[in-house]
Amino acid sequence: MSSNSGIQIPSRLPLLCTHDGVLLPGSTMRISVDTARNMHLVKSRLLKGTSLKSTIIGVIPNTRDPEHDSDELPSLHSIGTAGLAVQVVGSNWPKPHYTLLITGLCRFRVSQLLREKPFPVAEVEQLDKLEQYTEGDQADGELGELSQRFYQAAVQLVGMLDMSVPVVAKLRRLLDSLPKETLPDVLAAMIRTSNKEKLQVLDAVDLEERFKKALPLLTRQIEGLKLLQKTRKLRPDDDKRVLAIRKGGVFPGRQFSLDEEEEEDEDGDDTAVLEKKVKAAAMPEAALRVCLKELKRLKKMPQSMPDYALTRNYLEMMVELPWSKSSTDCLDIRAARVLLDNDHYAMEKLKRRVLEYLAVRQLKSTLKGPILCFVGPPGVGKTSVGRSIARTLGREFHRIALGGVCDQSDIRGHRRTYVGSMPGRIINGLKTVGVNNPVFLLDEVDKLGKSLQGDPAAALLEVLDPEQNHSFTDHYLNVPFDLSQVLFIATANTTATIPPALLDRMEVLQVQGYTQEEKVEIAHRHLIPHQLEQHGLTPQQLQIPQDTTKDIISKYTREAGVRSLERKIGAICRAVAVKVAEGHKVSRAESPSEQHADQNTENKEEDSGIAAPPEMPIVIDPIALKDILGPPVFEMEVSERLTLPGVAIGLAWTPMGGEIMFVEASRMEGEGQLTLTGQLGDVMKESAHLAISWLRSNAKTYLLTNGSADPLEGTDIHLHFPAGAVTKDGPSAGVTIVTCLASLLSGRLVRSDVAMTGEITLRGLVLPVGGIKDKVLAAHRANLKRVIIPKRNEKDLEEIPPHVRADLDFVFASTLDEVLNAAFDGGFPAAVRHPEVASKL
Repeated sequence: MSSNSGIQIPSRLPLLCTHDGVLLPGSTMRISVDTARNMHLVKSRLLKGTSLKSTIIGVIPNTRDPEHDSDELPSLHSIGTAGLAVQVVGSNWPKPHYTLLITGLCRFRVSQLLREKPFPVAEVEQLDKLEQYTEGDQADGELGELSQRFYQAAVQLVGMLDMSVPVVAKLRRLLDSLPKETLPDVLAAMIRTSNKEKLQVLDAVDLEERFKKALPLLTRQIEGLKLLQKTRKLRPDDDKRVLAIRKGGVFPGRQFSLDEEEEEDEDGDDTAVLEKKVKAAAMPEAALRVCLKELKRLKKMPQSMPDYALTRNYLEMMVELPWSKSSTDCLDIRAARVLLDNDHYAMEKLKRRVLEYLAVRQLKSTLKGPILCFVGPPGVGKTSVGRSIARTLGREFHRIALGGVCDQSDIRGHRRTYVGSMPGRIINGLKTVGVNNPVFLLDEVDKLGKSLQGDPAAALLEVLDPEQNHSFTDHYLNVPFDLSQVLFIATANTTATIPPALLDRMEVLQVQGYTQEEKVEIAHRHLIPHQLEQHGLTPQQLQIPQDTTKDIISKYTREAGVRSLERKIGAICRAVAVKVAEGHKVSRAESPSEQHADQNTENKEEDSGIAAPPEMPIVIDPIALKDILGPPVFEMEVSERLTLPGVAIGLAWTPMGGEIMFVEASRMEGEGQLTLTGQLGDVMKESAHLAISWLRSNAKTYLLTNGSADPLEGTDIHLHFPAGAVTKDGPSAGVTIVTCLASLLSGRLVRSDVAMTGEITLRGLVLPVGGIKDKVLAAHRANLKRVIIPKRNEKDLEEIPPHVRADLDFVFASTLDEVLNAAFDGGFPAAVRHPEVASKL
């Protein structure tokens, strides 16, 4: 080890080349790791090694300029210092950077360089062996005299410092306890010397030569201090400021270090450092001009002014922004396809769009980032697919939650004239990720609010416009920032609440709800393994068959996404976790008191086929499912509700996905009034009036008159949409209302396996509606067999999975005649058919 230790260093040492200092034995130095070779050394040796020998490395001074140190290894100095890595500080984000705290142990000579890459390793010969220097040798002769002179000079140097400082007092005590042969190295490392002078001390292998090299440096330091004290006679208190004493280390357990530096004006140094950072930030010319102007103001400004901190914070923000730092895209289309397929089942349209972006990016590197908007019900994976896109591209990912944001300053930032001003979320996000081409997920963009502080949706117009966001101006920065390389992904449950101007700037991709088969596949690919891991279970302890999963989907959840399904699977895992935990502690033979106390639990276990301690694996069957989740929440009630005339099934779209909707009608004696109930919006009320008018005008055609011209003469009609607490609106219930009223007036039953959707006109035409995929999936979930949709919506069936299309019988209607014929068994014949009139044009 060092000259006061008998530890032997290894004969082979990895070499760390330093260019900003010389490490001497007995001193401690911080070394910044900035070259590729040194980085490899830290990662493979210091971060992974556990033994003491693995933390001993050779430190070789490198006088060559590090900027020219590329692949070629510089010519190594023949003498180096074996050092012990006391501390490694750093991180791998946003890029790897480390700082080492190394204590010098002893000198060594490089005998032979064994390898150069990935870091140099050399055969070394240990120097500074103390056996040749005994106390008797040092007491006599020239070496003893040199040693005594050096010690007296060191005592004189310490005496010129303020002894009230604890570190100075500790150094004075250590001068007596340290071996005298260590003093040249220790003192040369503390006093102000150049690297060239320290290199001369390092090269002095002979102890007598070392004293001769270090003594003039110590004498020069003492003379300098004397001169400094003469100039400060008027301020004797400043003597303690002559040397800046900072914590460091001579040996472990005796840690201190001196750096003889006059205290200069810190503000001036900080401003100079800030100016260097500004010039190194590679800003655009406009931003650089603003920063230099602010720097000029900062230099003239007293520190006590309030504007000083504001200006400094502004400059630090400008320096930290990634003006020209960008990550490299991973443009492997096949790997991206595999990754997306592994992360998400179904979602073909979204995955196809991402692969298109990747392909075009591969052909044209300057492609602007698109603005995608994923619109779909909750729980279908809009946010998680955004995260997967970032992984696919190899980009940084940042999520900004916009739900409930009602202040435009959250987007565009505050002006710097305000107290507590700061940048908006976009600029803050860029500062966080550290690159100018991340994936930004703007979550819940349809839930932005509006208040007295402005409209944040309007503030997003510039951010989400590919033709404008190359010069996005945040109020705080007040200089343009290029957002054109950012890939923005917005998510929303519905486009109805997004302002048209904002919606126009985004490419809307509809994310539909999942079919039952897709949910089963997602559950067994992703949800069940994830929940087993979350609850500490294994597939050998719990198994959920596919039939059980289908029962959970159809009887306990009714949603477009899979969030409720995941919660139900989590409930099953928790119930099984209790049984597994009990199985580890409870024996098969229990005492009668325990059996009596747990009688109810045991009965439930016997019913479900789960015993305690359980036999592995526990398989969830329908009985166990009912015990854990309770009785089914949703029942297929379609056939029971269609036992009387005047009931029809419609299809509705909601932000949660498609749903079936019953329409009920009854008649009683009255004055021909129409009553509507069920919290209907204006559009649905108008559809009801349209249906009544069409039926009254075509009553004779369909034999609905009952002896009078008007079927409603002396009759009141009550039209009800069940679930009266739920607000309903939209035009797509028109054909359902017509069918319901036709059933009521004719006394015929509507087929119990038919659902329908479509808008009507006063002439009896059926117009197209939206949300066809969600509505058809809802009909499929309800086990209906026939779906009536407008003829012009036939093209929308391409989005529906083939197996769903195969299970359903689709009727495409362009008139209400076709709707009524398809809705009733045997058709709905008309007494008189209107002949088609050929156009005379």
